[in-house]
This record gives sequence, structure tokens and C-alpha cells, in this order.
Amino acid sequence: MIKLNVKYFKDLVCKMESKSPYFSPKKTRNFVKQKHTGLKETLQKKSAADGIKGETPSFVKSCVPEIKIGAIPKAPEHAEPKRRQRKKQIKVQSSPDRSSEVYYPEQRTPVKVDPSETVVSSSANENPFVVIKTEKESSAETDSAVKQTKWEPDNWRQTLENIRQMRQMMQAPVDTMGCDQFKDDENVPPITRRFHTLVSLMLSSQTKDQVNFDCMQRLRKHGLTPADIVATDVAVLEKLIYPVSFYKNKAKFIKQASQILLDTYNGDIPDTIEGLLKLPGVGKKMAHLCMRSAWNVVTGIGVDTHVHRICNWLRWVPKETKTPEDTRVALEKWLPFELWEEVNQLLVGFGQTICPASYPHCNECLNAAICPAKGKHGIRKTPIKKQIKKEELEF
Repeated sequence: MIKLNVKYFKDLVCKMESKSPYFSPKKTRNFVKQKHTGLKETLQKKSAADGIKGETPSFVKSCVPEIKIGAIPKAPEHAEPKRRQRKKQIKVQSSPDRSSEVYYPEQRTPVKVDPSETVVSSSANENPFVVIKTEKESSAETDSAVKQTKWEPDNWRQTLENIRQMRQMMQAPVDTMGCDQFKDDENVPPITRRFHTLVSLMLSSQTKDQVNFDCMQRLRKHGLTPADIVATDVAVLEKLIYPVSFYKNKAKFIKQASQILLDTYNGDIPDTIEGLLKLPGVGKKMAHLCMRSAWNVVTGIGVDTHVHRICNWLRWVPKETKTPEDTRVALEKWLPFELWEEVNQLLVGFGQTICPASYPHCNECLNAAICPAKGKHGIRKTPIKKQIKKEELEF
């Protein structure tokens, strides 16, 4: 067994702690304080060694040059750092006057320019990266924007002209028994004729023109003025307008509307769409048709079931519509205004004769080659029976 001297071991450990700065944090701080003394203590030790008291030590005089009062010492040229020399070479430019000309900030990174675009810079102050397009490209963009905003169906003018020719060759019930047939009766005052047109439109909803025409003949024999309708019992009106669809509701609506006309409009009908829509039993289709027939003012397109169906079959709407009102809004966006008055009469008669809802006569239609709906709803092979007019009869 080897015996160690405890005192010797402690002295050895203390020497290791004093010499090694990484032995412990506490010993490290003491070691730093001992080795790195302050500047004041260093000067005092040096002055004590030289035997000088109260004067500047010799080694300080050698390091610091003598400075006279009132004189500014000049630093040697070799002592100036290189960075300051570079800063002196930079010229500071004043900010441009932004009130007089347009100021473009400097762009260090270049901007990619398409070969189809031309770069124009008239002066040095202008931005060299401002792209100015040629006149051809700008005109092409405007034309494309106009085409995108105004949608039109394909071959709609040719289709409309073919429908005109077919309507001239064949007469439809709407031509002789339509709601607007009472506007030209010279034996009736104008105020009464306008009321007849309104009543005929109110009865025409979901009713064939033949049934509506017979009903109007019975009402005219009974007496068809707002005062006569108000004085007539509802049960009597129901018998007069039967077999019109929804005849009970229509009898109530006609009597209520007649009372409103007497109280508000002195027996006449309103001359605005807003006024007509306030009457019971009057919708937007009736209001637009009444303004055209009674007041000779075109305010919109009258869209019924025939116009709604045919416009969707011919794809005269951008996308398929579910209601006649949606069809009217879509149709008025692209159809020229001068055709609004004509299109209702054309399409209604076309739907009654050649293009009915079930089994249309596609073989006899002039639009068979360009119609998108040909053959999709069945084709009737039997020819159309031509209606014989009284003028064509030979005795």
C-alpha cells in the first residue's frame, strides 16, 4: 500500500486550480482577475519601478505623441483606413424634383420583356423598363374584351330569318286569337280597349288561345269594363270565364284589379311596369306584353312557355335556364332592341305549329340543318295539316 501525504495532495490541487482556468467557474473568475489587471494598476507599478511619482511614465510618453493646446493634430496618411477612402469617393446626388417630372426608382435587376412588346425610352429620366404595347395589340385586346362581354349564339340570324319564312307560310292561333287582338277594335273606346287587353293577358296564363278567345267573347257580351266587373258577383264571373285554367283564382284577381283601377287610375290601366306589377294576378310577362299592346311601348321581351322552351332548344341562352324570367333576362342581354317586339309573336306561333313541345316537325323545319335540338325530342313524321282560310275557299 502506498501512503499519500494529505498536505502534499492539497497543495497539488490548489496549484492545478490556480493554473488551469477551466478547472471550475469560481477559480476561473479569480484567475482572470489576477492575470488581467486594470490599466491604473499597471501604470502605478511601472511608475514605481522607474522611481517617478506624480509625472507621466516614460513608456506612456513614448506611446502618446505630445499635443499642443489650440492645435489640431493631423493624422498620418498611412493611419487612415481604406473604408474611409472609399466613402470619400462616393458622390452624393440630390433627390430629383418629383413635382416637375415623374420619378422612377432605380431598378438594379432587369425585367423580362416579351418580344411582342416594344420598349420605348425617349429621355434619360424615363424608366427604361416601361413597356408600351403597339397599336395592333391594344386594338386586338379591346376587340377580344368586347366579344367576351357580349355573348351571341351561333347562326342566330339565319335561324331567325328561317322562322320568319315559316311563319309567313303557316298561320298560327296566336295570329288570330292572341291577347293583342282586342287593341284594334275601333268600336270600343281606347280606355276600354286597354282594359280588354289586360284582362285577356290575365286569363291567358296556362290557357290555349282558342279557349281564351272564346272566354273574352262571353265577357264582352256581358259587359267588360272595370265598373261592370266590380258589379258582377264572383260566382257569375267564374261561370263566364270557365273553362280557363285556375278560373276561380282568376275571377277573384280580375275583380280586385278592377276595383284598384277605379280607385287609383280612374278606370284606366297603369302605364308603367311597376304599376302593372302591383295589380293582383299580373306577372312580368303580362306586364311587358301589356305595355307593348296597350300603350305601344316596348319595355322588355314577353317570355311564355313557348319562348322559354324554344330559346333553350336553339341555345339562345348561354346556359340552360329553368324559368321564363331567367330566359327573358338572358335573351335581353344579347338580342338587339329592335327585335324585342317581334320575337314573342314569332316564337309563340312557331311553337304552336312546327316546333311543339312533343314530337316537333323537324322534317318540315327550315332550321333542321343548324338546329342543336334536332332529333332529341322525337320527330313527328306526319305532315302538318294546313289550316284553310275563309278567303281561300272557292264556292
